[in-house]
Amino acid sequence: MTLKVIAEHREPKLGPNAITVAAAQLGGPWLKPSARLAQIADAAHVAATSGATLIAYPETYLSGYPFWPSRTEGALFDHPDQKDCYAYYLDAAIEVDGPEQREMETIAADLGITMVVGVTERGRELGRGTVWCTVLTIDHRRGLVGHHRKLVPTYDERMVWGQGDGAGLVTHQVGRATVGSLNCWENWMPQARTALYAQGETVHVGVWPGSSALTSDITRFVAVEGRVYAIAASGIITADSIPSDFPLAERLREASDTVVFDGGSAIAGPDGRWLVAPVVAAEGVIIADLDLDHVTRERLNFDPTGHYTRPDVFRTIVNRTRNESVQFADHTLEQELRPFP
Repeated sequence: MTLKVIAEHREPKLGPNAITVAAAQLGGPWLKPSARLAQIADAAHVAATSGATLIAYPETYLSGYPFWPSRTEGALFDHPDQKDCYAYYLDAAIEVDGPEQREMETIAADLGITMVVGVTERGRELGRGTVWCTVLTIDHRRGLVGHHRKLVPTYDERMVWGQGDGAGLVTHQVGRATVGSLNCWENWMPQARTALYAQGETVHVGVWPGSSALTSDITRFVAVEGRVYAIAASGIITADSIPSDFPLAERLREASDTVVFDGGSAIAGPDGRWLVAPVVAAEGVIIADLDLDHVTRERLNFDPTGHYTRPDVFRTIVNRTRNESVQFADHTLEQELRPFP
């Protein structure tokens, strides 16, 4: 399938303080990273051809969102079928600094575009048997600059994903824009949003597995609360995308509608108005021109971490330490040879 632009917002005249962005609303074979990596590349080409210097992809698009537990009694403890499903899911996950990341870095560099990509991340050493819901930010010049693991997996996701930490709550410069990103229901967490607003965020990326019922409300709210442009990059999952070799494939298809997740990618301006309203049940790329001067204008009457805050009353502390279960403190040779006191 050849991807194309399915919705766009174009400004008649762009000044120097502007950026063109894209949201990729994609489906494709579930838990097949090579096929989805090809889709990532195709969408980046469409976006770059349309003048975009930033593209966002859905939550855990590479390799796929874990929707089987809620449809196949995933809470059954120690059940062999659920173990088989998890092993399959773990095997499909990618490693940070692995070949898939390197290929995405090449795509970004070749096209001159920054990519915000939702991935299922497998630990390399610590947490080798764990999957995290992760969003990677790949700069076209510097490679990987952002690595954020979802703070709190939502409901049945907790049976599949590990808990993240605050290490990835960092914004990044893309041209004149300051870009931050959160996974799915993290966008509902006031303190997570505040951590990004406080770093001067002007473009907020929310990555979603695919639900227009969710993105239609929170996208506009984040935009008007933060006085930022809010991009929702949301996926599409269909029952026929489930691979036949998935352990509970037939049961999962029977328990799912034809369209499991319907997309809902959208872009809202800092006044809360839609530039592109949620797009449903269509695969492709959304393009929008963003006038960043509009952010400044909207902050006249509200700036959530500036003049409309009370640090003497409220205080937020963000721990951006990467949480590791084991830390090694090895002795140096000099210490080993030092005589006892």
